[in-house]
Amino acid sequence: MYKSLKLKDISKNIGSGITPLRSNPNFWTNGTISWLKTEQLGEHEIYATSEKITQYALESTSIKIFPKNTLSIAMYGEGRTRGNVSILKNEMTTNQACCNVVIDESKADYNFVYYFLKTQYLNLRSLSSGVRKNLNSNDIKEFEIRIPTNILTQQKIAKVLSDLDAKIELNNKINVELEAMAKTLYDYWFVQFDFPSLLTPKEGTQPYKTSGGKMVWNEELKREIPEGWEVKSLLDVATFTNGLACQKFRPKENDDFYRVIKIREMGSGFTDNSEFVSATIPERVVINNGDILFSWSATLDVKIWSGGKGALNQHIFKVTSNKYPNSYYYYELLNYLQHFKMQAELRKTTMGHITQDHLKQSRITIPPIDLIEKLDSIIHPILEKKVKLEEENQQLASLRDWLLPMLMNGQVRVGEVEDAVGPDSYREVAEGRAEYAKNEMQK
Repeated sequence: MYKSLKLKDISKNIGSGITPLRSNPNFWTNGTISWLKTEQLGEHEIYATSEKITQYALESTSIKIFPKNTLSIAMYGEGRTRGNVSILKNEMTTNQACCNVVIDESKADYNFVYYFLKTQYLNLRSLSSGVRKNLNSNDIKEFEIRIPTNILTQQKIAKVLSDLDAKIELNNKINVELEAMAKTLYDYWFVQFDFPSLLTPKEGTQPYKTSGGKMVWNEELKREIPEGWEVKSLLDVATFTNGLACQKFRPKENDDFYRVIKIREMGSGFTDNSEFVSATIPERVVINNGDILFSWSATLDVKIWSGGKGALNQHIFKVTSNKYPNSYYYYELLNYLQHFKMQAELRKTTMGHITQDHLKQSRITIPPIDLIEKLDSIIHPILEKKVKLEEENQQLASLRDWLLPMLMNGQVRVGEVEDAVGPDSYREVAEGRAEYAKNEMQK
């Protein structure tokens, strides 16, 4: 049985924060109290903030600390921010653009209310008023939610969804570690030049440069590199294939199609707003998971794609090589990215463009192929695992987004979820939730 209640009817407190005067260093210097801004809202759970205020600010202003498990809703934001909601997993203060809802645990489960509000993103945004389309706390207090009368039922529904979210977040953390591990190895071998080197059979394997491996001066790079290494351009190690102007290849009725990968999709993956293109486009611009993409306009970003099969739009290169493994040219391009960004900055343009000429003018060190392949045998499985976890996250997110509205309105019951997903799969998700909670508690 469900009932409709206003947020104020199930809350102990609803209020916003403030921004202590920036001009007063006593409010900010060496702060220890978390202070949240709306730009962070939209994450499922927030454990820490990028800025902190001092105890003096807390005592000298009207700012308040909101307790753990407060729901924070973004009231301002011209773009997608307004209407976002997060759960505060530690005590913290916020700025004035956050509406903080402290749920009365005797009346409702905060997790359930969080997921209900996630389904109400557009409805929350529609409450906006004024020229800047901001929300206000009074409208949020009066906002109606529909919840089961039984709190235990609320908790069971919320747990299904939070288990899925926790598994996604755990996978994301694992991927951060995997990427850092692979990058550290790459830099150690091919940037610091301390790859394993057999100096003599008696001495065994030692870090090349640190143990006295022979280095030679390279005039082009103006630095020493290991003896026997070459210096060439990025174009010498990889092919950079530009995407198409996909609007010229729109699918006709009943045509097979791909979704289009634009710069936006490189950052956030496919969405309901992604465009479509006919599947008859050339194979050279068809993208599969594991392909290396380089946006050469505006963002200047390098990414291993994992969002599913798609078609490459112009302003993005697909990077391939017939000779070198992708881990090599991926990290070489990633390392060279800062140089490209400096070039764009020197040109004082608002939109940096990297052309084939820039690629041709680039200069990178090229180790012997057997050394490149040796490192790839270590790094490739790490990057492959990262792509697999990203694919899994997309499946989990799709399942969560499919279940969310149906669990909220009672179309699907909790017991039916395990039957649909399978007990083994659901147990794995629940174990991911437990592991995620353990990691957060250890911080």
